[in-house]
Amino acid sequence: MTQLLLAIDTAFARCSAAVFDGASGRLLASAEPEIGKGHAEQLMAVIADVLERAGVAYGDLARIGVTVGPGSFTGIRVGVASARGLALALDIPAVGIDTLSALAAPEFGKGRAVLATLDAKRGEIYAALYDAEGAVIAAPRALAPADLSAILAGLDADAPLGLVGTGSPIAQAALPDRRPELLGSDSRIDMAAFARLAALAPEAPPKPLYLRGADAKPSSAAGTISFRVPASPQAVP
Repeated sequence: MTQLLLAIDTAFARCSAAVFDGASGRLLASAEPEIGKGHAEQLMAVIADVLERAGVAYGDLARIGVTVGPGSFTGIRVGVASARGLALALDIPAVGIDTLSALAAPEFGKGRAVLATLDAKRGEIYAALYDAEGAVIAAPRALAPADLSAILAGLDADAPLGLVGTGSPIAQAALPDRRPELLGSDSRIDMAAFARLAALAPEAPPKPLYLRGADAKPSSAAGTISFRVPASPQAVP
């Protein structure tokens, strides 16, 4: 498993970063300020804060993981651009994890399938289905709640099913015969579970996963990130 990993999540209202130690399987430091907007202005300061508290320099990092969507168009652009820019500057790999997998990850290995959903508005939800161990049964997609039963076709009718994400109440109402268990209904990413996924993910440059067009035109400056990595990073005392 990758040693030191920087995890970044800006797909929703939070501007989150964490340092994960793959050797011990634990977070060294994390921050999850809920800012709503302004991720581009605040992300690098949040990253600097978690690195300092973890006692880690940029040059100590072995990998960067970032959530790639679905979620806020602007937030996704900020996170992906930052991860790719830092990875290029540090000559380390960056990987992307979709937000539905990240939301479902804390529930993997608990003996039930997990349906991760996000309220996509306009009469749709974003959804993905995972088996009890986290294997993908149905990849992320946008669909009407009435079509949710179709993606459950690959799951035994009596298999335990848990719901996570902001679309959970909608999914629960759309699946009365399945009687799924509501495990969570917010968009908070568990940074430790997300970092574990990113540490094990195959190396591939992160790309935004939007699933559908934007509800509003993103600002032309939304994806412009300014950051500076020291030429010879020193360990933080």
